[in-house]
Amino acid sequence: MQQKIAIRKKALINRKKNYFEISSHFFNPLIKFLKKQKKINTSNLSIYYPSNFEVNVLGLSQLIKKIKILLPITKPNNQMKFVEWQYLDPLKVNKFGMLEPCVRKKTLVPDFMLVPLLAFDSNNNRLGYGKGFYDKFLNKFLRSKKITTIGVGFSFQKYNKIPVSNLDVKLDYILTEKGISK
Repeated sequence: MQQKIAIRKKALINRKKNYFEISSHFFNPLIKFLKKQKKINTSNLSIYYPSNFEVNVLGLSQLIKKIKILLPITKPNNQMKFVEWQYLDPLKVNKFGMLEPCVRKKTLVPDFMLVPLLAFDSNNNRLGYGKGFYDKFLNKFLRSKKITTIGVGFSFQKYNKIPVSNLDVKLDYILTEKGISK
């Protein structure tokens, strides 16, 4: 646990120090990947509203027209759910200072999930902020539905080894400015 706290602290400083704006080309490998998937026209893609120097994924809602975009809404006990969101839909600040949809719509389970991260390793282990929102959601729904998880970050966020617990969910892919890798 202490090791995760130390990496989180270092990773937050590193991301702020090395952050750079991305162009739409950053998403080309992801868009190609999504287009190759079956049933893409009837799929849901969860994104996140970026904060704290996370990769800005909001432009995807303008680049991908045939897929339903979802945003998370936090719930008590570090749980979350996802609702459909369109680029100009109103948002509110939640108790963690993050933006989330303020219009409550039908809850949906994503088919593809973009996951923010502070750090990752070559085994696709991810380190987030430590509240476990994504891991709890995935541990609950992966038993009944295939959700393809894609961590989104910068290549400088890669660490040799991220410590993991039995509650941590390994990601399927990692997307950085260098492309998408399994």
